[in-house]
Amino acid sequence: MIDHYSFGKIVVNGKTYTSDVIVFKDRVRDNWWRKEGHRVYLEDIEEILKAKPDIVVFGTGAYGRVVVDREVIKKLEEMGAEVIVEETSKAIKTFNKFKDKNVVLAAHLTC
Repeated sequence: MIDHYSFGKIVVNGKTYTSDVIVFKDRVRDNWWRKEGHRVYLEDIEEILKAKPDIVVFGTGAYGRVVVDREVIKKLEEMGAEVIVEETSKAIKTFNKFKDKNVVLAAHLTC
């Protein structure tokens, strides 16, 4: 469960992170670096693909600056996952709403 989000900071199950994260049902991967800072490509989500989630929520930053490549969405949908792309504050609420399902959040914490 995500307890709190503000620009540059997220609190997951009581632990604070200050870098981009991927939140899985059973763990958090912090320091999520991508090929390009404000784009998400297939090679950036290999860990998500291996987890085979039912829902993937992308938090695109406080101002929605991150772009999720169309190939990423296509691949996840081909695997049967629902893909939701939202500004991070809204993505947090969406993730928490689906917390009892096999959901993953990939979130950019700043712009």
